[in-house]
Amino acid sequence: MVRPLSLPLLPVTTVGSWPRPEALLRARRTDKALADRLADEAVIDFLALQEEIGVDLVTDGEMRRDNFYSFVADKLDGVRLMTLAEMLELIEDKAGFERILQTLDVPAYSISNPTCVARIARRRSLALDDVRFAKAHTKKPLKVTLPGPYLLTRAMYVREASAAAYPDKEALAEDVVRILVEEITELRAEGVEFIQLDEPVLTELVFAGGKTRTFMCAALARTQDPTAELELAVSLLARVLAAAQGIRTGLHVCRGNWSRNEATLLSGSYHPLAPWLARVPVDQLVLEYATERAGGLIDFPGKELGLGVVNPRTDRVETSEEIATRVRSALEHYKPGQLFLNPDCGFATFANRAVGEADIATRKLRAIVSAARVLREEL
Repeated sequence: MVRPLSLPLLPVTTVGSWPRPEALLRARRTDKALADRLADEAVIDFLALQEEIGVDLVTDGEMRRDNFYSFVADKLDGVRLMTLAEMLELIEDKAGFERILQTLDVPAYSISNPTCVARIARRRSLALDDVRFAKAHTKKPLKVTLPGPYLLTRAMYVREASAAAYPDKEALAEDVVRILVEEITELRAEGVEFIQLDEPVLTELVFAGGKTRTFMCAALARTQDPTAELELAVSLLARVLAAAQGIRTGLHVCRGNWSRNEATLLSGSYHPLAPWLARVPVDQLVLEYATERAGGLIDFPGKELGLGVVNPRTDRVETSEEIATRVRSALEHYKPGQLFLNPDCGFATFANRAVGEADIATRKLRAIVSAARVLREEL
C-alpha cells in the first residue's frame, strides 16, 4: 500500500533540478563553507518560490549537486569525480571517446563523471541530510531524486579505472544496489513522500544503435541487441524498489538534457522500452512528451504518468492553453488521478551546464500551474 499524499488532481511538480545562483556556482570552486551557506539559502528560496507559484510536490532543486548523479562522488568511498577531459586520458579507446565528446556539443571540462577507482561504500547518506533540511523549510510534500542503479553502475564502471576493484560491471552493481537500498530505507524511515529514480540512459540502449553517445555510460558494450542490458536494468531497479514499499516511487527516463541543441539529443518513441518499463515495479513513469523527439503517448496500465508538458531547453514559454491541450490528450489514456504534470526534464541537470534560466523556468512552472487549475475546474 502506497502512503497517501495530500495532493489535488493533476498535481504539479518538477523533475528535480533548478538553475543554481551564480554566486553558489562560484563558491563551489573556491570556498566550501560559503558554498554550503549559499546552498542553504538557494534551497530555502526555491522552496518558497514553488510554494508561491503553487507547485504541489516540491524538490530542493538539487542545489547542492554538481549534477544529478556525479554528486555521489562526495558521498561514497571508492569514487573519484573526473571531468570528461580526464576520462579521455584514462580510456584506451581515445578515438571512440573523442567521437562521443564531439557528438555531445559540450566542453570536456564542464561535466564530470563519478568513476569507480576502488571498492565503494557509503561515507555518508546521499540525500538524507538534504531531505531533513528541506522538510524543515516547507510543509509541502517533498520529492527526492536519486540516480538509478543501472545509471550509477554504467557511469561508474570504467574498466581502466575499476577492474582492480571489480572484475565486471555486474560485480559493481551488487554494491550499488546495496547502497541504494540502505539509502531508501533511511529515507522511508524519515517519512519521505516520493522517491524518483533517474535512469535516462535507458534510451541510449534502444536509440543509439550500439554506438555509445553519452558520457553517462562510457563503457557501454558495443552491441546491437539491448536485451541483456535492459534485463539487467529491470533486475537492478526491482531490487532497489523493493526497499521503497509504502512510498510513492517514480522512474524518470528521457533522451538527454545536456544541450539546447536538440539535434545532439536522442530521438525515438518510448515503444522500444515499453515492455521493460511496464515490468519495473514503480508507481509512476516520469516521461518527456513536450518534445517531438519523444513520439506519441503510450499507455502503461497500472502506472501513473508524470507527463512532461514543457520543454526546459527552450526560451519560448508554453501557454497554459497549450499545456491544457496536451493534458486533455493524455486524459484519453489515463484517469485524472493517474496524471502528474511536470517539465520534460530538470532545468539544470548539470550545474555548470544549465539548459534553462531561472526566470524562464519560473514562467514555465507558472504556466503548468495555471493549466492545472483550469483543468481541475473542468474535471
